[in-house]
Amino acid sequence: MRFASLGSGSEGNALLVEAQSGVTTTRVLLDCGFSAKEVERRLTRLGASVEGLDAILITHEHSDHIGSALTLARKWSIPLYMSWGTARAVGADEAGVDLQVLWGDEAVAIGDLSILPYTVPHDAREPLQYVLSNGASRLGVLTDVGTSTPHISAVLSGCDALVLECNHDVRMLAGSRYPQSLKARIGGNHGHLNNEAAAEILASLDRSRLRHLVAAHLSQQNNSPELAQAAVAGVLGAEPTEVVVASQDEGFAWLSL
Repeated sequence: MRFASLGSGSEGNALLVEAQSGVTTTRVLLDCGFSAKEVERRLTRLGASVEGLDAILITHEHSDHIGSALTLARKWSIPLYMSWGTARAVGADEAGVDLQVLWGDEAVAIGDLSILPYTVPHDAREPLQYVLSNGASRLGVLTDVGTSTPHISAVLSGCDALVLECNHDVRMLAGSRYPQSLKARIGGNHGHLNNEAAAEILASLDRSRLRHLVAAHLSQQNNSPELAQAAVAGVLGAEPTEVVVASQDEGFAWLSL
């Protein structure tokens, strides 16, 4: 099992996850927050292609996550997985796509992968985040969430890899030129995780199996890779440079489990 990012941030998000079992390979794209042309370009960079996808999973309806998902799903007949609330928000229920509705805490199988969606607090219709497993290893993903919950900690405990939102630095956001209303939305309980909140979530988890930690969805205006790395590395007792950062332009290269 391995995973790589096409890009992560407010301008677009997409994570490619691949599992192999014998002669079969399963590839799913988690979020599709770029134009169709850009998704194709970034997949090629990772040695993959749209036609090689077995499914597209969507966390919620915001444009930096839904992007060209409907277009690509329709063009290439790719099953599209999301909550019913997200489907209604983007019109996927009437878009002529192979829509597969997900429910929180009900796992589904896609090829060699088991997909567990779980609910999170975010300002969207019915947002989901995911844990993906090939039976031997577990990859947890948590982005676009305003605050932690006991359920989040329970679901993400024991993962072998974690993609964790480190959206903003509290002081940088407070001093930014953003309107006060936007600052309140980002920093609220249904907004985005700051570095310290991400570290608190990480500290609450069973990390005994954790091999890869990725800081994701960093604000280009209100955070820096160095601040995000320092915040979460302290929890691990690791050097900041050991924490992978998902960038907006490049994402990150393949990480294997």
